[in-house]
Amino acid sequence: MDMKPYIERFRRRLAELETALADPVVATQPARLQELAREYARLKELVTTGDQYLRVEEELQRNRDLLEAEPPQSELAPLIREEIARCESDLARLTRELQRGLLPPDPADHRNIVMEIRAGAGGQEAALFAADLYRMYTRYAEARGWKVEPIDASPSDLGGFKEVIFLVSGSDVYQRLKYESGVHRVQRVPVTEAQGRIHTSTCTVAVLPEAEEVDVEIKPEELEITVSRASGPGGQGVNTTDSAVQILHKPTGLIVRCADERSQQKNKAKALRVLRARLLEAKRAEEAARYAAQRRAQVGTGERNERIRTYNFPQNRVTDHRIDLTLYNLGAILDGDLDPVIEPLMAHDLTRRLEEWTRNQPA
Repeated sequence: MDMKPYIERFRRRLAELETALADPVVATQPARLQELAREYARLKELVTTGDQYLRVEEELQRNRDLLEAEPPQSELAPLIREEIARCESDLARLTRELQRGLLPPDPADHRNIVMEIRAGAGGQEAALFAADLYRMYTRYAEARGWKVEPIDASPSDLGGFKEVIFLVSGSDVYQRLKYESGVHRVQRVPVTEAQGRIHTSTCTVAVLPEAEEVDVEIKPEELEITVSRASGPGGQGVNTTDSAVQILHKPTGLIVRCADERSQQKNKAKALRVLRARLLEAKRAEEAARYAAQRRAQVGTGERNERIRTYNFPQNRVTDHRIDLTLYNLGAILDGDLDPVIEPLMAHDLTRRLEEWTRNQPA
């Protein structure tokens, strides 16, 4: 695909946005200003990528011309071939980035997320695996400079989690982690297994884009808020005051609990963030079901045969079943090196969306 016409289109749109952002009327419309500023930042990045694309394309052509002019046995020929390979790799990467810019962005991609991990089939072993997943996502977030804030957790007897809920905030969090929603399956010998047999257990992961107040209107009369004493470890203050907050959303029956902070007000604010995210996701799912019947539900029942990914310890293998991706670096992935899994998922999603976009273009 020749990207030059699209790079010029990005430039024209960027100039239009610069004019719009300088309009005094727009400055008096905060929502419109934020929307334009977000698009401007995206287009500016695409134009920068476009400039890089054009430079690399010229460099590639120069090297190809040099190679053609060199004698086959020239000492320079291998070096030129290395440069050609590097340019081709860079050009492919830049092309993908520009192609992504052709597609309408998911408005939720820039948002923070609420992540919920729940033990599924497998009892104590599933709860231990939930703790492994929580650690994996926490380490990945730390490596990317994101912030993780615990919301609520239900520990199991052996140090795992029956359920753990937390916020992740930073740059483009949902864009990268939205592919983690679904059933994660683990195959290993549990610590509770005396005979050395391999067991299969599951956890469900839900990734919810955090809602903004304008997305979901929550009326005070729709909420039933109760407070209680926090339980579990936490030291002085957490277990001696009524700081835990539980919110019931009466119209939907959704219940959210937060007991992580010592302050009742902070727990209430966090719980409301989770509630908004769940209500937004329900709204998004309802709209998606109306217009796209093929959309899959985020998580299933947690049964072993419903899985997006398998973590096989005996073979040091991680398999993502959606794109038939198999990697033999289980330890690194569980330590938070998730990009080798996430990047192919993003590329696969981009290819699918580009094909759909191309089909819908006028002939």
